[in-house]
Amino acid sequence: MSATSSPMQATPSGWQRFCRDRAAVVALIFLAIVATVCFLSPWIAPYPYMAQDLALGPVGPCASHWLGTDLLGRDVLSRLLQGGMVSISVGLIATGVALFVGVLYGIIAGELGGAVERLMMRGVDILSTLPLTLIVILCMVVFGQNIWMVFIAVGGVSWLTMARIICTETTSLKSRQFVEASIALGQSKRGILVRHYLPNLAGIIAIYATLTVPGVMMLEAFVSFLGLGLKAPMTSWGMMIKEGADIMEECPWLLISPSVVFALTLLSLNFLGDGLRDAFDPRASRR
Repeated sequence: MSATSSPMQATPSGWQRFCRDRAAVVALIFLAIVATVCFLSPWIAPYPYMAQDLALGPVGPCASHWLGTDLLGRDVLSRLLQGGMVSISVGLIATGVALFVGVLYGIIAGELGGAVERLMMRGVDILSTLPLTLIVILCMVVFGQNIWMVFIAVGGVSWLTMARIICTETTSLKSRQFVEASIALGQSKRGILVRHYLPNLAGIIAIYATLTVPGVMMLEAFVSFLGLGLKAPMTSWGMMIKEGADIMEECPWLLISPSVVFALTLLSLNFLGDGLRDAFDPRASRR
């Protein structure tokens, strides 16, 4: 009688675990569609986003203007797509600034260790106690309201959490055997950074980036809602929400469309971030 052995089931990869999360997959598809449509808006928008028709004025959704027009007769759908391109760009570029500063700062602090690490992390703790939203507002007031200032100001206050995470992970990696072996073999600091630190930190960086984008977009929307964001005729979802909120009783469609799209985008980003965190969490393989 021959014994039969059951084959060992391979541990699912991070990507396989991610694909099993339906909410995260749907969120990824939705975000891809929204981003593609918004960034193609210069070519697919029904009207130029700055084009005015003062004689037409504000009208509700109709055949020629699917989402209606604003007070200046500008097509809301065209401005929604342009605003999406700006808001998503702010989210991505400002997050990129935050990641660059946070990762660099965290790796340096973790690698140096000791008193230097404690001093650098105390600096992060002190900065975290400051009202970061107020700092962004002051930057916009002092240095002017333009899109590049939005990128720098928002990204410049969003790196603190990343610095803490990367510092902790770098300290942990520094004591791993493969890093100690590389040091014993005489590998340079740059080689260890490229071959060991960055590949092992890539998953954490990707997860944090996905969770940071919605926070950055919310901060930009808040600043725009206060009237300190971009200058007209440039627009973003935050500016459109502010404009719609000012006349929501007379023209509710000006508030509904940007609010719904903005809320769905933020919700999708959070679902995507949660899915990536669950999929690439090192403890997930042991669940």
